[in-house]
Amino acid sequence: MTTDAPALRAAHADRFAQVVLDNFAQPYPYAAHHTTAGPDDRALPVELHPAFASSYDWHSSVHMHWLATRLLEFGVSAPLSDRLAAALAANLAAENLEVEAEYLRRHPRYERPYGWAWALSLAASVSRSRVPVIATLAPGFAPLTEVLFDHVLAWVARTPEPVRHGVHSNSAFGLRHALLAARALGRDDVAHAVTDAARRWFLRDAAWPFTWERSGQDFLSPGFAEAELMAAALGADELTAWATGFFAELAPTSAVLAPARVLDAHDGQQVHLFGLGLSTSAAASRVAVTLRSNGVGGESGLGNTGRVAELIELLEGAAPRLLPAGIEAAVSDEFMSSHWLATFAWDALEALPD
Repeated sequence: MTTDAPALRAAHADRFAQVVLDNFAQPYPYAAHHTTAGPDDRALPVELHPAFASSYDWHSSVHMHWLATRLLEFGVSAPLSDRLAAALAANLAAENLEVEAEYLRRHPRYERPYGWAWALSLAASVSRSRVPVIATLAPGFAPLTEVLFDHVLAWVARTPEPVRHGVHSNSAFGLRHALLAARALGRDDVAHAVTDAARRWFLRDAAWPFTWERSGQDFLSPGFAEAELMAAALGADELTAWATGFFAELAPTSAVLAPARVLDAHDGQQVHLFGLGLSTSAAASRVAVTLRSNGVGGESGLGNTGRVAELIELLEGAAPRLLPAGIEAAVSDEFMSSHWLATFAWDALEALPD
């Protein structure tokens, strides 16, 4: 696969736009994950979640909407662009987002932290958009972001230890999205609280055991999710010192740097491994870019500039190798893959340096 990032994005933008539209048009199957309060609590998904009642489940619908905003920002062909814009305007109407916010108020642990992460990233993407039809949606997100930021503050204050699994409950993945959204939306209090949690939970980690990765249904690398968070949370010198110790056991032969095999593409858990390659590629790109922008050497190298340079080269080389299988699965006819993978594929393509 070419490493020409702009060309890769241009080659896949329209394909992913069609995937988004197909997802928006498919209300079932839908895994509601709703805790039933009683025999009369029988609402349909679209009644509970008028904004996010497609794409198999709430969080997938949320991040498919995020993908739609990113694709419109990048530029896709007409009439795909018109159809995406119309779908966003209808689904993300202020009254729909208010219903979503009220649901989250009444269910404060619903979709913690993965769904929260994507909803905040969607709000941040809308708030920064240069596309008028997207930018006009920003005021309607205020109730949703308010309740989600309140939940994030309560979560980090009351949680003694992080979750390190390679699936939805992963704390580092959720923290990173919340941190970037808080910065984008001007919530300094949330950004400070999240940064404090990142330091409290992860700053002492060293020599991450990459030989333990991967598990059979991971779509996140616990090690790389943590490193991607710390690349966003730490200053230059501190990050370089931390990364040198954290990645001490990462080697060119580490399995996490090679694509995983998927033997049954109909198995919704096994196809997580497609996403693992994509999310690891994105994290590797961002960590490498951050380390390179910090500069290799000087005080931040702590006398180990060779290892820092070697780490950057290792991450930059691995990132494009992890992409092809996941990108192809994202546009397949298998709904267990196509209801979510395009988001991770586009995120990985955005992470590649131009």
